[in-house]
Amino acid sequence: MVAARAAACKRNRMRLARPATHVIFDLDGLLLDTERFYTEATQQIVGRYGKVFDWSIKSSMVGRPAIDSARYLVETLALPIAPEEYLREREGMFETLMPTAEPMPGAVELTRSLAARGVPQAVATSTGRRLFDLKTQRHGAWFAVFAKVILGDDPRILHGKPAPDIFLLAADDLRVAPANCVVLEDAPSGVAAARAAGMQVIAVPYPGMDPAKLAAADLVVGSLCDLDPATLGTGR
Repeated sequence: MVAARAAACKRNRMRLARPATHVIFDLDGLLLDTERFYTEATQQIVGRYGKVFDWSIKSSMVGRPAIDSARYLVETLALPIAPEEYLREREGMFETLMPTAEPMPGAVELTRSLAARGVPQAVATSTGRRLFDLKTQRHGAWFAVFAKVILGDDPRILHGKPAPDIFLLAADDLRVAPANCVVLEDAPSGVAAARAAGMQVIAVPYPGMDPAKLAAADLVVGSLCDLDPATLGTGR
C-alpha cells in the first residue's frame, strides 16, 4: 500500500495560513514505515488470546508513549497480561523488524529539499533511544539533515503526546518561537500535541488511519509527496 502511494506522488497547491521557518517531524509512519511492524508484533501477541488488533484500537495508540499505549491496549482488549509484559515481548520482536524499516514515500526528498534551502528541521518522537537507534541504523546519512532529535525518553519531557511538551522542547532546542514552527504528524495524539504547543500542523495519515481523526490539523494530505518547501511557507 505504501509502495502504491509512492508511485502516485503528486504535488498539491495547498498552503499554510502563515509561513513557517522551522519544520518538526514525527518519526513512525511519517518518516519511516515502521507502523506495520507495530501492527505485526502486536497482532502476534494479542492473537494468542483470540483478539484482533486493528485500526479501531491502533488509532488511539499511535504517537503516544509506549507505556500509555500498552495500558490502553491491555484494558481495551481485556488481555490477561500486564502492559509491561506486552512491551517486553514486543521489544524482542523489534530487534529484527525495526532495522529493516524503509523511508515513507517522499520523506527523503522533502527533508533534503528543506535542508538544501537551509530550513532547520527536527525530529520529535515518542520513541526512546534504543528503538530509535534500531529504526535509523541504516539511515544515518539521511538523518544528518535534522538539526535536533528529541526522543520520548528525554528526561526533560514531563508528559508525552498529546501533551505539548515534546514539541515545545524541540522549539526550544531549535531556538525558535513555537508559532514559527510547523509540525508534520500522522497520529491524532501528535496533532493534538502540536495544537497545544501553538504550532501549525500538517497531518499525513498512514494507510488505514481514518483521516477524520486528524481533522484538527491545518492541512491533511495523502503523502509527504504532496508537500514541498513552498507548501510549508519555507520556499521563499
